[in-house]
Amino acid sequence: MVDAVKTVAVYSLGGTIAMTTDPATGGVVPALSAFDLLAAIPGLSEHGIDLHVHDFRRLPGASLTFDDLTDLRAAIDKTLSGGDVDGIVITQGTDTIEETAFFLDIHHGHEQPVIVTGAMRSPIMAGPDGPANLYAAVLAAADPQLRGAGVLVVLNDEIHTAHHVRKSHTTSPAAFTSPGAGPVGRVAENRVRLAAPLPRRSDPLALPSHDARVGLYTVSLGDDGTLLDAWDGRCDGLVVAAFGVGHVPQRLVESLERLAARIPVVLASRIGNGPVLTGTYGFPGSEKDLINRGLIPADHLGPYQARLLLQALLAQDADRETITKKFTVFER
Repeated sequence: MVDAVKTVAVYSLGGTIAMTTDPATGGVVPALSAFDLLAAIPGLSEHGIDLHVHDFRRLPGASLTFDDLTDLRAAIDKTLSGGDVDGIVITQGTDTIEETAFFLDIHHGHEQPVIVTGAMRSPIMAGPDGPANLYAAVLAAADPQLRGAGVLVVLNDEIHTAHHVRKSHTTSPAAFTSPGAGPVGRVAENRVRLAAPLPRRSDPLALPSHDARVGLYTVSLGDDGTLLDAWDGRCDGLVVAAFGVGHVPQRLVESLERLAARIPVVLASRIGNGPVLTGTYGFPGSEKDLINRGLIPADHLGPYQARLLLQALLAQDADRETITKKFTVFER
């Protein structure tokens, strides 16, 4: 029996995977289309996968905006609602892959998987990894094992969930890791090999109905709170990337309490691996003290993901109780 033909829609946003040399500057810039990227992959046509190609943006990953991702989410939703596509692949710059993946995941309400990929080496470098990453991403998007998995990141033949993946190196082709969890699988011998259960899915959030500004404040040694006070009145919500399990200098406590009385303030860890605690330490500026003063613990979510979740909730006018409950959904 011949396997049914699978259909995968590919959306290209730009990034290193699509970059070539700019004669004017000598540096690389996004220039290749989605068609160019797919044409550079040997052997892909042998798998009988029907590709629907969308040249969506040509931007560095660092220049993507909420508007770009909201438009992408709407385009994906329209494509998947038709029912004749088995999966989605997105190519983009690696600078913001972990944020794009998480943003899309919290809004994803379809069974078909969405695979985000990119490249650490541009096409003009020796040993570019873009073709191999895109090849693996297309195979993953077409694989029925990943139905219901939400949004995943595939690079270096590894499959990572949107909740856990981090870019952990500036240049290595193996830059993407899932601290504390590891990849859920790999692509080998042209098929997906799962190594862990697929992530638990939560109800998707609706797309934003209006803008919401969420700040990110990273605590550092010797912090006197001056820069923290500068956020007052300038944002609708704030994420604090605290020391360790959720600690800040004592001199920041009163400022954070005042802010938390006016806007949602989420307590995350700047480490990006492991949970914010809720009841172990009791000194002024500890996690227990800050939660008692009104801060919302982010649990295992890193500060970048916590910012995206808080922004999405505030853009739907969620109240403090709803926000607090939603962050508990993302416990591992």
